[in-house]
Amino acid sequence: MRETGEGAPRPLRVALLSYRGNPHCGGQGVYVRHLSRELAALGHAVTVFAGQPYPVLDPGVRLVKVPSLDLYREEDPFRIPRAREIASPVDLLEVATMCTGGFPEPRTFSLRVAPLLLARRGELDVVHDNQSLGTGLLRVLAGGLPVVASVHHPVTVDLALELAEAPSRARRRSLRRWYRFARMQARVARALPRLLTVSRSSARDVAAEMGVDPGRIAVVPVGVDDATFRPYPQVARVPGRIMTTASSDVALKGLAYLLEALAKLRTEHEQAHLVVIGRLREQSRAREVLGRFGLERAVTFVSGEADEQIARRYATASCAVVPSLYEGFSLPAIEAMATGTPLVATTGGALPEVVGEDGDAALLVPPADASALAEAIGRLLGDARLARRLAERARRRVLDRFTWAATATRTAEEYRRVLEGGGRC
Repeated sequence: MRETGEGAPRPLRVALLSYRGNPHCGGQGVYVRHLSRELAALGHAVTVFAGQPYPVLDPGVRLVKVPSLDLYREEDPFRIPRAREIASPVDLLEVATMCTGGFPEPRTFSLRVAPLLLARRGELDVVHDNQSLGTGLLRVLAGGLPVVASVHHPVTVDLALELAEAPSRARRRSLRRWYRFARMQARVARALPRLLTVSRSSARDVAAEMGVDPGRIAVVPVGVDDATFRPYPQVARVPGRIMTTASSDVALKGLAYLLEALAKLRTEHEQAHLVVIGRLREQSRAREVLGRFGLERAVTFVSGEADEQIARRYATASCAVVPSLYEGFSLPAIEAMATGTPLVATTGGALPEVVGEDGDAALLVPPADASALAEAIGRLLGDARLARRLAERARRRVLDRFTWAATATRTAEEYRRVLEGGGRC
């Protein structure tokens, strides 16, 4: 529904920022695509400013490309650029940060996009940053443009979980170097007039980990594309098929515990097998577990698929699993629920807030507990009535609570709140 007509507030001119927009790896591309589309459907003029890999956007949303050196491109990660590619101080900063073990993109993207935004300040009402939280945003704010930022969860949570699984002191040093940008993000977050996050759990963590005043944090849950992620009754479920999404093979996602659970489960359910939407890292605990239990033939990894292909994969699964140690929200959880696929999830972070109480729309287990995961998955594989009841309740819960249209409406309300306050703290 468009925000037009007599008495309706005027449409806003929104710049939506994403330092990387890959729609098939991580949640940034998903968030930017669906939020921008629904903001445009409300009548707002939305321009996405994005770095590589560039997002897929819907008609009616403009894209401004903000090229970087693209040092982490999928086909050539951690590449060393040629000297002629380094054409600015920001380029030099990007290379130097990578070469000293840090992750430069949040900062360098913000520094590149700041002059582009300030040059258009007469054409924009509000800037919405999607978790870059780079120092360039402070220049934008000082230049008179109101800035809102989304923080899905503090990256310090990822760091803590990675450190807990690090096998050596050298690996821990490497992780601390990589996550140095977290200090910058906390500093910038404290300077912005409004932060959006996706759950009450994340709001508490953002306040505690980043030192942000809780009164400046608004909870705006994300949504699901329920036209794509829906039941496909014509697609037969494959007995024993389990599905999970681990787009980034990091400790936070808990894939290693799910693989251990699969090994336990196969002692009683020989046909149990796992489809993973994602890829394994060369060095990860999940890869080690896969080899230790000889699961190579029982696990399939797929990546780069369009949403409809993923939704149809859910339709073939007997159950879906979110084994995360922590989630600020979990798009994979609500995507599985929207397809009517029975779900097992952990109680990590915001997951109980998203999927409901144990036994309502999903089975819940403690995080980092392979035995509990195996037991819960086994219950669903062995009890068709329970699986069907959970699946029906899960889809109803998603349609009632988590749609992108609702996300866009609430987000626009927060834009107006900042504009009414002058765009500053």
